[in-house]
Amino acid sequence: MMPDDRSIRCVGAVVHDAAGRLLLVRRANEPGRGRWSLPGGRVERGESDEQAVARELAEETGITVSVGRHVGSVTRSAPDGAIFDIHDYACRFAGGALRAGDDADDARWCDAATLATLPLVAGLINALTAWDCLPR
Repeated sequence: MMPDDRSIRCVGAVVHDAAGRLLLVRRANEPGRGRWSLPGGRVERGESDEQAVARELAEETGITVSVGRHVGSVTRSAPDGAIFDIHDYACRFAGGALRAGDDADDARWCDAATLATLPLVAGLINALTAWDCLPR
């Protein structure tokens, strides 16, 4: 999809720990309130995607990351007919203590068994599968 006036650029982070678990946050706000998702959010004016990913991770989870390659993109409906144009990046954990903050009311590392039990945002499993980013 090509960006337009109704497109809101967003980023997300795919972070695995040394055990292969995936970092997820439970969304505190709409869209997806109460559901688990990748940490991320809107790219602010003047920010690169990489800067936005690092900022969002620090705000939502308290950790720092090294931002790596672009793994994939999705679009989701936003309020007022707008579209969230979300670009997800593989990230490497660099430090910090995991905690929920900002737009997240919980944050955790999830293995495949845990992931299967959580209420997830729509389309997350399909995207992670297509990008070969599922936890072990």
